Amino acid sequence: MGRPQVPIEVDDVTGVWTTDGLPMIYVPRHFFVNNHVAIESALGAETYAKQLYEAGFESAYSWCEHESQTHGLQGVEVFHHYMQRLSQRGWGRFTVQEVDAVSGQARVRVNYSVFVLQLGANAGRKVCYMFTGWFPGALTWASRSLGHALRLRARESQCGADGSRYCVFEVTPET
Repeated sequence: MGRPQVPIEVDDVTGVWTTDGLPMIYVPRHFFVNNHVAIESALGAETYAKQLYEAGFESAYSWCEHESQTHGLQGVEVFHHYMQRLSQRGWGRFTVQEVDAVSGQARVRVNYSVFVLQLGANAGRKVCYMFTGWFPGALTWASRSLGHALRLRARESQCGADGSRYCVFEVTPET
């Protein structure tokens, strides 16, 4: 069984890359992470993390809506598809350990996080906070597609850059 491939189309005139009709940008990992670290340094990690959370939540939600329509997926199928696509695009290897769209709970393991690979396993802190908005954004979409109105949050309970072998994110309903 072969690995699923990510379909990439490149417009001959504009050079714009697309996957499933969505425009994409292809950049070296160090370029992206170096910019990420520079913004974190300028804003402070806490402020930057809050901004990334909201942007990531909305982006994941919109992506799930688009992919549902493009591929005819519903509920947690879209959540699993999102994790697969993130894994195929170099962000890390995302494994859904638990997911329940009705209760709004999930646990996602991330091996080979782009941030851990670039910043090192001994960074001494959690560095993968960019992902924290992605999981609740995707699971909120899945939940709403099944008729449930939940607002979810996520936290990184362990990080591969802070002494753990891999990262773990836990999604729960807001209280």
